[in-house]
Amino acid sequence: MKRTLVWCVVALLSLMVAAQAQDKKMGGGTEQAIAALEQKWADAGKASNPDVIAPLLADKFVNTDSSGKVTGKAETLASTKASKWEKNEIGNVKVTVFGKTAIATGDWVGKGTDADGKPVDTHERWTDTWVEMSGGKWQCVASHGSTVKM
Repeated sequence: MKRTLVWCVVALLSLMVAAQAQDKKMGGGTEQAIAALEQKWADAGKASNPDVIAPLLADKFVNTDSSGKVTGKAETLASTKASKWEKNEIGNVKVTVFGKTAIATGDWVGKGTDADGKPVDTHERWTDTWVEMSGGKWQCVASHGSTVKM
């Protein structure tokens, strides 16, 4: 009886460890996938290509830029199309997954002209909130940027 109980406990603990290891693998895969989506977004921004960005953003996407201006998906895509970048690079990307939500943070360095034709030469920190939608597709629902002041 005791021997059977010990084997049951060992088997249960083994299953729990295996499940935790699988969760870590899945989280790591999600983290890498979100980081890749962030890079895709940055590359499309540099190319002024809103068509690549559109499927990455939820219909109710909200962006708060470093000036405090709040825009939705349509305005963000229009701004992408009108902006021209010599430099549009992200770095130090970190992603933390909470179930079907992921928070991505990083640095952005941009040099070029914004949608209004004004020169931009800036370094910002950003935070993006991603949600896994039905069908397993990840979309960004909110983005916020803050200027790094040195």
